[in-house]
Amino acid sequence: MTEPIHIISLGAGVQSSTLALMAAAGEVTPMPVAAIFADTKAEPASVYKWLDWLETQLPFPVHRVTQGEGLEVVSLRVRQRKDGKGSWVSSGVPHYAVNKDGSKWHGGRQCTHDFKIAPIMREVRRLLKHHGAKHAIQWIGISTDEAHRMKPSRVQYATIIWPLIDRRMSRRDCLKWMESRNYPKPPRSSCVFCPYHSNREWRRLRDEEPLEFQRAVRFDYEYRAAKTFVSKKHFVPFLHNSCVPLDQVDLSTEEERGQLDMFGNECEGICGV
Repeated sequence: MTEPIHIISLGAGVQSSTLALMAAAGEVTPMPVAAIFADTKAEPASVYKWLDWLETQLPFPVHRVTQGEGLEVVSLRVRQRKDGKGSWVSSGVPHYAVNKDGSKWHGGRQCTHDFKIAPIMREVRRLLKHHGAKHAIQWIGISTDEAHRMKPSRVQYATIIWPLIDRRMSRRDCLKWMESRNYPKPPRSSCVFCPYHSNREWRRLRDEEPLEFQRAVRFDYEYRAAKTFVSKKHFVPFLHNSCVPLDQVDLSTEEERGQLDMFGNECEGICGV
């Protein structure tokens, strides 16, 4: 019987980067045949720069896979319905929205499945065929402080494991591991316009990667225009939970405002680890 192949789902954030480097050092075994990075084409420049460096440190290849033209392009494209009755825009980005009557709601998310999970699993199937194997062991870099993001595999040809959980490693432990080996600190991996950013992450993007922040501001306006057009102004979407255009949001700290951020939303297991 053919042995299963081991594959890392690489988000290029702190945890999955640590896991990949631990595998390279022989601290997590067996050696993976590859790591797979699902490129939404919407990560900040710092993530792509980090990934370029990370690839030079690993004895196994990193396969970068994409879905079509990428999340940003697909999310802004207005399309005509086949029956000619109206138009539509992909609803994958989980925006906040305000209805005509002033009520607010939160849109659904399809981006993780369409632009992360689906291309990764397509590549897993390709690697299975390439290696003549029937089963894959898929490593996910979730740490103990994110254990609620653990989800079992939905397909029979792959089993998901969480090596950092098995080793009781938190995100802080990952950073300590990296620092003890003189590795640079990885950036936070997520799409520049992800609505699940905290104010802290929006501030970091604004202050440390201003070009990427402006990209998010531009996407916020263009996405709102596209969605408002196809909904015939029944609702107005926003990236920020305050339902204010991103470049008008008060991004002062919670302490400065005298309150806590009560929005605990975050991406699922594939994103940002």
